[in-house]
Amino acid sequence: MSAAMLLIQANAAEAHIVAARLGDFYTGALHPLTDVQDIVLWIAMGVLAGSLGSAKGRWLIPVFPLGLLAGSALGHRFGVASTGLADAAMMLALGLMLAVAARIPTSLLCTLAFGLAVIRGVANGVDLGPETDRLLFATGLVCIGYVVMTLTMALTLAFRSTVPDGSASWRTIAIRALGGWIAAIGLMMASLVLAS
Repeated sequence: MSAAMLLIQANAAEAHIVAARLGDFYTGALHPLTDVQDIVLWIAMGVLAGSLGSAKGRWLIPVFPLGLLAGSALGHRFGVASTGLADAAMMLALGLMLAVAARIPTSLLCTLAFGLAVIRGVANGVDLGPETDRLLFATGLVCIGYVVMTLTMALTLAFRSTVPDGSASWRTIAIRALGGWIAAIGLMMASLVLAS
């Protein structure tokens, strides 16, 4: 009887409990950190930009947050969700570029970063409730995008430094191996999406 009474009184579960406790700004800042696709894609983009050097990577500091802002606005306006296949393809492409140590031009790097940010901005902004202040949510999302991208690039630049005689170090190999793992995750995600 007690178990039946408890089940009758149960309330609906909140999928985004972060919003109930922290407010809209912090919800926007923490929401991408609860999604593996955001975490892996953002770190992969930051590592790629950092591995290309500071001259190319610094362009992502304004480009990535602007893409998140645009994607968040598009997700609210049109209500389309990001597909898992686009995320998996982007993850596979970034991982392969890291694994082969591709030297891509700055314009292509910025285009990839902006496209990735728009895709993930749409995915983060599409499932908000009507009570959410979208401006505060987008501000939190843009701020965390800026922080994650800047710190990841800075850590990669510091990590990939060469030994004093100028030869390539094991750190370059470690970054390429990380790219291989990211590509493998992207390939697994793509196969799961296509299988379902």
